[in-house]
Amino acid sequence: MVSSSHEALHRIFQKDPALLTRALQSVLRIPFPEPREFAAMNVDLTEIEPVERRVDTLLRAETDEGDYLLVVESQGDIDKRKRGSWPYYLSYLHEKYRCEPVLIVITQNSATARWAAEPIHLGVRGRPSLTVRPFVLGPDNVPVIVDEREAEQDVPLAVLSAMTHGKGPRAAAILENLATALRTIDPDSAAVFVQFVDSCLADRQAQQMWRDLMTAIQYFWRHPLAEQVREEGRAEGWSAAILRTLQRRQIDVPDSVRDRILASTDVDELGTWLDRAQEVTDAVDLFGDDR
Repeated sequence: MVSSSHEALHRIFQKDPALLTRALQSVLRIPFPEPREFAAMNVDLTEIEPVERRVDTLLRAETDEGDYLLVVESQGDIDKRKRGSWPYYLSYLHEKYRCEPVLIVITQNSATARWAAEPIHLGVRGRPSLTVRPFVLGPDNVPVIVDEREAEQDVPLAVLSAMTHGKGPRAAAILENLATALRTIDPDSAAVFVQFVDSCLADRQAQQMWRDLMTAIQYFWRHPLAEQVREEGRAEGWSAAILRTLQRRQIDVPDSVRDRILASTDVDELGTWLDRAQEVTDAVDLFGDDR
């Protein structure tokens, strides 16, 4: 299942494509030409044969040196299958569009970043027919932005910093300065960035701090995109109530049942399960005919 953090890590570049080339130039020190224009492209790379292949984000960047296809892959963990699919993506896109493809991998995990940065060699050992060298953005090279003025100068980069480094002892400074910087941009863009950061904060303490900061800046939370965060907060309360009820009634809760309760974000569904939790004698019966 695709996680919200996976989506946020690559969708930020759909929101601000120029952030991607700034990251290539300033973070990875790649002499990428300055784009005149960006265009979002279809991420579906499926051919006539029924083998589905999709990249996470695909952008066309028009420059004075020609057009480039920027392929962004959000990577949570090491996945050895990507050593075959990434070369395919680049070859397919080059053949289809006759543009130079560039693979950028974004991750929150240092070990995954090191793995993703390893060259992919296909062919004879020592004399490969094809070599792919992904560019990787991760905790070891994305800047840690803890200065308010620096965050205001490049808000999207400050957002990427929070998404990548939003845990540990530096989280408070990163999030507080980002919260201040978000006041300097238009509310609609700020609301989108708020959601991206929230989705990537795996540390519950950091996530709660972020939500408290955003609640203090109330106009962000009037935006429809923020409704998902509120719904998730309510859902967590319902889930906890269901599990407490079953525990109080000394009803055993299998892992499969617990996982389904915690995974649900439908407050109406959770309300029904809470009503049943006060009556059932088997936790599986919470789900009624859907079990």
